[in-house]
Amino acid sequence: MTDKEIDKGTDGTQTDPVRKPEVRFRHLENEKWQEVRAQQHGDRRVSISEKWLEFSPKLLSLYAKWDPGMIVHMHGHNSDHILFVLEGEMMCGDVKCTKGMHITLEQGAAFGPFIAGPEGVELFEVMMGDPRSWPADPKGFEALLQQKGAKTLPNPPIDLPSWLEDTRTS
Repeated sequence: MTDKEIDKGTDGTQTDPVRKPEVRFRHLENEKWQEVRAQQHGDRRVSISEKWLEFSPKLLSLYAKWDPGMIVHMHGHNSDHILFVLEGEMMCGDVKCTKGMHITLEQGAAFGPFIAGPEGVELFEVMMGDPRSWPADPKGFEALLQQKGAKTLPNPPIDLPSWLEDTRTS
């Protein structure tokens, strides 16, 4: 049975109990960059770009690069979420996260806001289920952006799987 023959539910989950588990290999160099967020910091445009290594209803694993100073609002995810700092640094709330830092966010908890360090930050992330996020402190984020002289730009278009609706906020 091929992937095209497997019956998919309306949420994209596999409904064929006969399909056997498999091993998949993906190389970072072969994956497409997806710019997922952008901001204007004075005369400088900054963003977050990701390469999605695995994207299924069960999990999303990705490699992310954040430009220096990029700010992400305090938020939570609709699933458990793991972040690992590969290079650079960022602040997560009051915690400085440097190379080697591992962060576990349980579903329903919120973390942030995030501010990428002066050299930016590179992350490996895994979300175990629905990867979409929800804002935890929109007013605090607006105040932080104003304090830093930054403005959110419209969310760049991304190539989500057909079974997942784009619900990004700023």
